[in-house]
Amino acid sequence: MDKFEVWLPIAGMPFNVLLLLLIGVTVGICGGFFGIGGAWIVTPALNIFGFPMPYAIGTDLAHMGGKSIVSTIRHGKFGNVDIRLGVSMIVGTTVGMELGANLVMALERAGLAESVIRKAYVVFLFLIGSYVLYDYISHQRRQKAVDKGTAVSAGETLAHRLQRFRIPPMIHFKESGVTCSLWLPVGVGLVTGVVASVLGVGGGFIRMPALIYLVGCPTLVAVGTDLFEVMITGAYGAFTYGMKGRVDLVAAMWMLMGAAAGAQLGTVAVKYVRGYSIRLLFATTIFIACASVLLKQLEMQLASSITILAAGIVISGVILVLLVRGMWRERAARKRANQARILGEGAP
Repeated sequence: MDKFEVWLPIAGMPFNVLLLLLIGVTVGICGGFFGIGGAWIVTPALNIFGFPMPYAIGTDLAHMGGKSIVSTIRHGKFGNVDIRLGVSMIVGTTVGMELGANLVMALERAGLAESVIRKAYVVFLFLIGSYVLYDYISHQRRQKAVDKGTAVSAGETLAHRLQRFRIPPMIHFKESGVTCSLWLPVGVGLVTGVVASVLGVGGGFIRMPALIYLVGCPTLVAVGTDLFEVMITGAYGAFTYGMKGRVDLVAAMWMLMGAAAGAQLGTVAVKYVRGYSIRLLFATTIFIACASVLLKQLEMQLASSITILAAGIVISGVILVLLVRGMWRERAARKRANQARILGEGAP
């Protein structure tokens, strides 16, 4: 396998190209499908295979920003990116990330950063995953009741209640179909920015459900808009780490090659999966990430990293199966439609 190794000049170590491509493809598929950056896979994967943690984070941010460009463009073609909403949130996200960074520095000075942040991460991910799973189960119950002919009221969502606050300036987000106060997305961006900065993640795990449950975005638009934000924050993070000499561009470029292909597949797969099915897979992903952080808190670093890397590969496989099945069904439906048309034209 030595012939597949390349020398990484910044990290100062040899690394297997096939492994870099595998990581890139996996993260590209998951990122394109869920609208998340992929730090939950790439950073621990690079770290377990020999990257020092600062280099793993910096290289991941560079790869994440580039990969998100591909995914965002693809989602934009499907009309899944609300640029106005994304820009509105970036204002709050930037301020929130700065506040979060200052909080982390304060915890570090107190000697509490590692323990407090990991525990907060576990609790936060568990709560998000539980709520998304609860929402999916509630939807399935309502759907079954509707199928039986029972009238079911979906009730008013938290997003609808938040949209009722008519604090100027009011703004309409066309792609999302949402009209609300500008302060709602700015506020959501601020909160998610603080949490993302404190927990040390790109923010996709938090922002995607926030767009759905707080702003009221349809699932597909939430995925595309979150990727737009990840593109901006990833580029900023890569620049910051690059100035500190912690970005290995050779590794990032190899991963980006795999991610570009994976992102195309993940983005197209969204087209064949219903919104609530995406939420179920997303909840599963969050619980796995939560378990990985818990293992790390228990000082089981190897088990933690292997768990998250294996989970990323398995989830990518599931997404590819959904993609192939959807394309097969679409092809079969098109074939039946053509046969019916031919028969119709041949009828006297």
